[in-house]
Amino acid sequence: MANSTIKTSSISSNQKKSIKAIGKIDKEQSNGVPSKRLEILKTYKIYIGGAFPRTESGRYYIAENSKGEKLANVCLGSRKDFREAVVAARSASGGWSGRAAFNRGQILYRIAEMLEGRKAQFIDELVKQDSSKQEAENEVGLSIDRLIYYAGWCDKFQQLNSTVNPVASSHFNFSVPEPTGVVSIIAPQDSSLLGLVSVIAPVIAGGNTCVVLASYSRPLCAVTFAEVLNSSDVPGGVVNILTGKISELASYFADHMDVNALIFCEHQPDIKKMMQEKGSLNLKRVVFYDKINWLTGDGQSPYLIMDTQEIKTTWHPIENIGGGKSGY
Repeated sequence: MANSTIKTSSISSNQKKSIKAIGKIDKEQSNGVPSKRLEILKTYKIYIGGAFPRTESGRYYIAENSKGEKLANVCLGSRKDFREAVVAARSASGGWSGRAAFNRGQILYRIAEMLEGRKAQFIDELVKQDSSKQEAENEVGLSIDRLIYYAGWCDKFQQLNSTVNPVASSHFNFSVPEPTGVVSIIAPQDSSLLGLVSVIAPVIAGGNTCVVLASYSRPLCAVTFAEVLNSSDVPGGVVNILTGKISELASYFADHMDVNALIFCEHQPDIKKMMQEKGSLNLKRVVFYDKINWLTGDGQSPYLIMDTQEIKTTWHPIENIGGGKSGY
C-alpha cells in the first residue's frame, strides 16, 4: 500500500497556503465563528400574467445606490417581454372591466392590506435606495393611503362623471365612462414606490389593465410590489411590471397597436414628441404626468381615473306621451 503521508518538502508554497487556509476555516467553523462569504444578491424578476419569469433576453443589470453598493440583480426587459405583457393585459381586460366596481374596490383595499403587512420590507428597500428612514416611512404610508383612496372611488367616479343629456327628440340620452382597455405606463423614475402606486391605482380602479415600466435606478420596490399584487386577489394580467431602460422600450410602449392609452411620467421633450407621433397611429390616448409631485395632494384625484376612460353615449327611444291624442 502506498504511503498516505504527504511529505511537506514535496508541496509547493501555494499548496501550503491553501492547506493552512482550509485548516483555519475548519477551526473557525468548529468554534462557531462564521467565516467570510460572498453575499448572494437577490434576482428581481419581471411580472407578466401573474407569473415571475426572467426576461427572455437573458440580460440583467446590477442596481446600485449612490454609495456604489450593489443591491440586486435586475432583469433588463426587452421588446418581446413587452409584447407578452400586452397579450396578458389584453387577455385579462374583459374579465377585469366586467367585474362589479365594488369588487374592484375590495381588491384595491386588499392590496393596501398586504402592503401594510410588509411595510418593514419596503422601508428597508427604500433606505437601501438612498431614502432616509423618515422619508421611507412617509412614502410607504402614503402609498397605502393612496390605494385606499382609489379603492373608495371605484364605485363612485361613474356617478360623478355620468350625465343624462337633454335632447330634442323622443329619446333618453346617457353618457357614461368606460375603461379604454390596455394602458402602457412609464412610471416616475425618481420614485421607487409611491410614483408607481400612484399611476397604477387610478388605471386599474377604472377597469383598465396595464403594462408598467418601473424605475431603472430604483427598481427594488416595483418587483416587491408585484409580489404584493400576486397575493392580493388581483387576477393575472391586470398589472404587468417590467424593469429596463426607457431609451430601449419607450418606442414600443408608444406604437404597439393593441395598446389603447399611454402614460409617461418623465420630462423628456424628445420622447414626449415621439410618443405623440407614434400614438396617433391607432389614435392612442397619450397622457403626460411630468409635472405632478406625487408626495402632495396633486398625486391623487378621481380625475386621474378619467384620464384613461372613454365616454360612451347611449340613445334610448321613448314614447312621446305629450304628443299623443286624447281619447279611449
